[in-house]
Amino acid sequence: MPTFTAFTTLHGQSGAEALADALDELSLEPIGVGTFEIEDGSGTWEVGGYFEAAPDIAGLELLARVHNAKPFVISEVPETDWVAHVKRELTPVEAGRFFVYGSHDADKVPADAEPLLIEAAMAFGTGHHGTTQGCLRALDRLAAAGAPHRSVADIGCGTAVLAMGAARVWPGVMIASDIDPVAIDVARVNVAANNLDGRVRCIVATGLDHPELVAAAPFDLVFANILKGPLIDLAPAMTASLATGGHAILSGILNEQADEVLDVYTRAGNSLAHREVIGDWTTLTLMKTN
Repeated sequence: MPTFTAFTTLHGQSGAEALADALDELSLEPIGVGTFEIEDGSGTWEVGGYFEAAPDIAGLELLARVHNAKPFVISEVPETDWVAHVKRELTPVEAGRFFVYGSHDADKVPADAEPLLIEAAMAFGTGHHGTTQGCLRALDRLAAAGAPHRSVADIGCGTAVLAMGAARVWPGVMIASDIDPVAIDVARVNVAANNLDGRVRCIVATGLDHPELVAAAPFDLVFANILKGPLIDLAPAMTASLATGGHAILSGILNEQADEVLDVYTRAGNSLAHREVIGDWTTLTLMKTN
């Protein structure tokens, strides 16, 4: 059975949240409503709803006018076997020594690669996005440099692919944290599938103030593949959590945002070790200098 989507944009978080609340009160209720900020520095937010039947077009037009939003764009989404679709579309990814693949491509793993199995049904953080590739390449460079990083944290871990990559090349127990309990459930499945139980510890946490993160600090390496805003907010805490000479690998940064993020982390006591651009995205490798 097809479903329907209705999306619009408007300025400001408060307005977006108010529109989302109103959207949830339509006579033909959506089965889900979401908001998120478009990370382009414009302050624009997207609001969307998912419907089991064709939505009330007149009601959506009225909501858009009342909340100073653009007209809703309504689309019919045909029923799709998304797992089968993802398996067809997601090919393995090579990032330095790392080979990220689904179980349907297990026969393609090179003998000399560090394999990272991410199931197709758990497609976020598969390595296909430039941000994840950038982080894995940065990890490969640090590993090639020879310095062991025994204490590693992956903040906003998603599938935990970065923490698992670190566990493939260094000893110790890596910590993978995410604010989303569902993401942590996914991460634990992936850790088990990669035979890394006991090597990657997955926890639900916001930021770096979880007791396990506090106890494990100072870190030799912290990953944060999130977004510009949270990265800037985390700069003081992340720098404080690093050992002197330790590294932070930051991504989820649009190319035009990179200098702003770098400036914040430089003023916090870090220096730029490497910058890589993949498509629209920048990955920064920083070293704590004091």
